[in-house]
Amino acid sequence: MNFLSRKQSKNTNWFEQPQRVLIVDDEPRMRSSLKQLLEGKMLEILECETGTDAIKILGNGDIDLALLDINLPDISGLDVLDWITQIRLQTSVLMVSAVDSIEYAINAMRKGAVDFVRKPDELGQIQHKVENALYRRCLEQSHTQITSHLEHSERLHRFLVENSPDLIYTLDNDGCFVFVNSRIESLLGFSRNELIGVHYSSIIHEEDRELTQLAFNECRTENISNTSEVRLKHKISGCSNRSEEHYIVAMLCSIGIFNESTKDENLVSQLFSGIYCVARDITDRKLSEDIITFQALHDQLTMLPNRRLYYDHLELAMANSKRQGCFVGVMFIDLDRFKLVNDTYGHSQGDELLKSVAQRLRQCVRSGDTLARQGGDEFTIVLPGLLQTEDAAIVANKILDNFKLPFFVAGQEFRATASIGIAIFPRDGDSADMLMKSADIAMYKVKASGKNGFQYFATEMNSCYHERISLENELRQAIQNSELELYYQPKINIQENCIVGMEALLRWNHPVHGLLNPGGFLDIAEETGLVSAITDWVLEEACNRLLRWHRLGVNASISINISPKEFDRENLVELIINSVMKRNISPELLEIEITENMMLSDVSGILSKLRRLREYGIRISIDDFGTGYSSLNYLRQFPIDCIKIDQSFVRDLIPDIEVSPIIHAIIGIARGFGMHVVAEGVETAYQLEILSEIGCYEMQGYFFSRPVPTIDAEKMLGITPTPVVHIGKTALKSNDSRVSYDNLRACI
Repeated sequence: MNFLSRKQSKNTNWFEQPQRVLIVDDEPRMRSSLKQLLEGKMLEILECETGTDAIKILGNGDIDLALLDINLPDISGLDVLDWITQIRLQTSVLMVSAVDSIEYAINAMRKGAVDFVRKPDELGQIQHKVENALYRRCLEQSHTQITSHLEHSERLHRFLVENSPDLIYTLDNDGCFVFVNSRIESLLGFSRNELIGVHYSSIIHEEDRELTQLAFNECRTENISNTSEVRLKHKISGCSNRSEEHYIVAMLCSIGIFNESTKDENLVSQLFSGIYCVARDITDRKLSEDIITFQALHDQLTMLPNRRLYYDHLELAMANSKRQGCFVGVMFIDLDRFKLVNDTYGHSQGDELLKSVAQRLRQCVRSGDTLARQGGDEFTIVLPGLLQTEDAAIVANKILDNFKLPFFVAGQEFRATASIGIAIFPRDGDSADMLMKSADIAMYKVKASGKNGFQYFATEMNSCYHERISLENELRQAIQNSELELYYQPKINIQENCIVGMEALLRWNHPVHGLLNPGGFLDIAEETGLVSAITDWVLEEACNRLLRWHRLGVNASISINISPKEFDRENLVELIINSVMKRNISPELLEIEITENMMLSDVSGILSKLRRLREYGIRISIDDFGTGYSSLNYLRQFPIDCIKIDQSFVRDLIPDIEVSPIIHAIIGIARGFGMHVVAEGVETAYQLEILSEIGCYEMQGYFFSRPVPTIDAEKMLGITPTPVVHIGKTALKSNDSRVSYDNLRACI
């Protein structure tokens, strides 16, 4: 038990807890007398009659004080005292003996006894002497512990100072180094001996010395701390044995050291004895702050100013324009066909193209202009200080001319073009947002007019812009208002004379504009993120239709088109599979159509999703095949069931013109990979005949039927009884899974 935790001061007369006292005497009556004299004093008294027993008790227990007789039956009390001293036992000893010789008393005191009491004459003082002995023991142990704490504190302080990651030093009254910790060597490359006695300014950057001098003076006159950011000189030994210097950034905290031996305020300046300083290396933090600041204001791909910094420069240019009476041009630049690069070569190559475009644009602007990247493939330029509005056209033409040189994407030449919209301050807007909106509208006007050009904003353009915004808002309500509808176009197998499936095509029954094809609103849906909600609706509607047909005994398949953007959704596969599972319909009846270019955008990610769909049993087909740039290797990797020949190749099948070898190649590729082939856009009997001759037996197009509403599609499938009308052929066969297209012709 810790002594101090259970002791009490002298002033309380005794102690909080009993002190253990051992009485060692061979006379029982003496032990009893001593015990009676000491009772009631918060003492726990033990007793024994021999030196051997005393040693055993002292060795096993926590004895605070031993009352030790000299003459014992076995060994002398002085021998016991020697044993206590030898093993450094922390027990105080009070000799109580009938020996009258002064020499015994002196010998006992030399051996470590705290006092000597002769019996029986001095037993009346035993209480006082025991109390003094215990109190003295308390003081000695307290002093020992305090000394130990001080020594430990000093060692800890030295350890913390010497091993601190910060540079710690003290200066004398003149600003010279008095103490420097070991951090100086690793932080600044100086040894301590090089700096002791040297003025502190020797390690301060020349431009920061005035600042540190002010801080030093403040610490001399006021007992306050001073914190400042300074650069400290670093010493590096060069190859030429000449000292080279560079600097670190440090947060320097300094406080004056004052002698407080007097309270006379008039002598404060005379009491100053130096400065205590702590310098923390913040070079990495400053670098990180600079990087963070740069990243907050710049695009990380092109290193151009971002939208935030661009707006700051634009607003500054507008303010200067008002004072100087000049114009400010705002250019909104959008790359044409950039999506094709991403879809064909992947996003990494798209990023490389954006960096090349940024470099080209830098060559076309003045030093005072601000070129920024807004995001995606959109760039903006601030043209301050224009003397006339036509000057912006000079920059636009320069950009278009520069873009005539090819870019290189994946080692191949790529001709990039740009659509540029221009707005002029103050003519086209009195705020940064208004100018950007005007330039954006002008850019979209260029897009609608064929791209690869520039236009100034005109007031009448606003009406088209508002129509687009209105269409976006109406599209958001279309699903809730049940304005979307699926039309169906049949796929025909002319060899088996039957309908083998239906392609579901989205239509929007707009309350004002009437029936709209996806081309009129799908781009808006993809830009605004509404395409996911539309895909969910199409999937639900198609699966519900399959379930109805299945219950009616018609097992025709339905194919739906999935936007490439939808394959970025993490849950797309689960969504499709769950839609089929919860209706308990055969997964082979649902076919997912993807674009050819989509296979190149993110091969690993899309491939894994398509494989999961195919493993479940859902069929996969490539729409508009032949217009993209996919390789045979991709066809080999992807789980494709069907290739649909793009209608542009079918359209070229006209009399007296040789059949395109591309069609032959596509059919050969499909057969080689064990895939079905469907020809799209069949409109004439000649096209049907040629395609069947070269081995393509599944077709769809206006020759058979345009896309029709659900009720008409079901009539084609024979769900609603209709008379059979033959068109110069024998009646076509029909069963529960495939339906004669005589039914189809009868419904047209």
